[in-house]
Amino acid sequence: MSKQKQSNQIHIVLGLGSSGISAAKLLKDEGKNVLVLENNSNEKLINISNKLKSEGINVILLGEPLHINNFTPWIGRICSITVSPGIDWEHKALKELRYKNISTQGEVELAWERLNHIQSVGITGTNGKTTVTNMLNHVLKLNNLITDMGGNVGKPLSKIALESMKDNYQELNWLVLELSSYQIESSPKVTPTIGIWTTFTPDHLERHNDIETYFKIKRSLLEKSSIRIYNSDDQYLSSKRKELPKGIWIGTNQNSFYSQYTKFWINEKGYIFEDQNQLFHSSILKIPGKHNLQNLLLVTAAAREIGLDHSSIAKSIISFKSIPHRLEYLGKVKNLSFYNDSKATNFDSSLTGLKSIPNPIVLLAGGIQKKGDYLSWMKQIQQSTNGIVLFGLSANKLKEALLMSSYTGEIIVKQNLEEATIASIDIARKTNSKTILLSPACASFDQYQNYEERGDHFKKLVKRYGDIK
Repeated sequence: MSKQKQSNQIHIVLGLGSSGISAAKLLKDEGKNVLVLENNSNEKLINISNKLKSEGINVILLGEPLHINNFTPWIGRICSITVSPGIDWEHKALKELRYKNISTQGEVELAWERLNHIQSVGITGTNGKTTVTNMLNHVLKLNNLITDMGGNVGKPLSKIALESMKDNYQELNWLVLELSSYQIESSPKVTPTIGIWTTFTPDHLERHNDIETYFKIKRSLLEKSSIRIYNSDDQYLSSKRKELPKGIWIGTNQNSFYSQYTKFWINEKGYIFEDQNQLFHSSILKIPGKHNLQNLLLVTAAAREIGLDHSSIAKSIISFKSIPHRLEYLGKVKNLSFYNDSKATNFDSSLTGLKSIPNPIVLLAGGIQKKGDYLSWMKQIQQSTNGIVLFGLSANKLKEALLMSSYTGEIIVKQNLEEATIASIDIARKTNSKTILLSPACASFDQYQNYEERGDHFKKLVKRYGDIK
């Protein structure tokens, strides 16, 4: 290929979030001619755009929904299109581009092509994957393995790939990757050494349309993994056991299924076993909830496959703390505890939070409601709470559903999280509740950039109104 033709070619990146920015910088560092297209336009994006332009990366803020016509000026010159996870892989424009045989790939796959010589753990699931990713990375690092954590949590994978090209780069022993369904479907070449499937419940159905498609996407990651680890406690995964590729199963329940098929398990006294070999007591994990025992077993199984002995794993687990925004304990004032569970963006995740902390609870919930069954969540609210304060876009819709479910606690609707926090403290004091829990069961995008921003705001509000120092 002539230099003139190569310089005429364009590598397009879609999306100006952290993944898109990292992908653009990676391609630019490799000497590519890069163009970023972003369908939104606001002051923050303009500032990011100007900074990238100063680094030699072209950016166009479309200010309108993505359309095939946006690519027309460069048809014939497009060498590749890298897609950020927030953009629907089945978007009409992307389908048309693929039909024209223009190479499209996810940001994770772009990075993977530069990192696939490194051993890796790919962690997916509806809930639990962020805790498992952080916990496993914590264990490996404390055992002197050189690791990096990325994908859907930590760094965008393209950033890790860019860092690997620097002169002072220290070669990694393991990549620990959290992979969402969005990232998996757009990155079919990703083949982890170890694949972990934490849980499976309906989520992201606005994008994937049905549960079968969502399941198939998650399953594809495990199919491409050399070693597979599954959670037997998850009813849906257990029901599909015979259809899933063979692997290692973990479980906290003691019945015939577990004794026959589960390699890592917990006995009635709380001891963790690998087959019939006792490893350590589960009480070394200092974060609440049965679901975190499942996470501990998944991490233990992976660490054992990587080659760590049980005492080394146990010593590392002792110092692991809850990740921010996932049942994050904020403190206690006058026997009232506060927990930040802003990462609970669906009903199943919020239900898990309600089960895991001292009740009676006053629950803060709301935001953009996702598709999914909320009946189990509402049943748990009836059992665990004295009241619920709803806020955000879906507040009134959720209130109607709670009233139809014959909820007997107090229901209050507020415009925003600040008003909701003040009201929740008032209800908690009046009803002698033990805990105030932000566990929204909804996405945050109606009022926040992401769940982290929502959780950080709640932490500030708790300090201001809850008298927590």
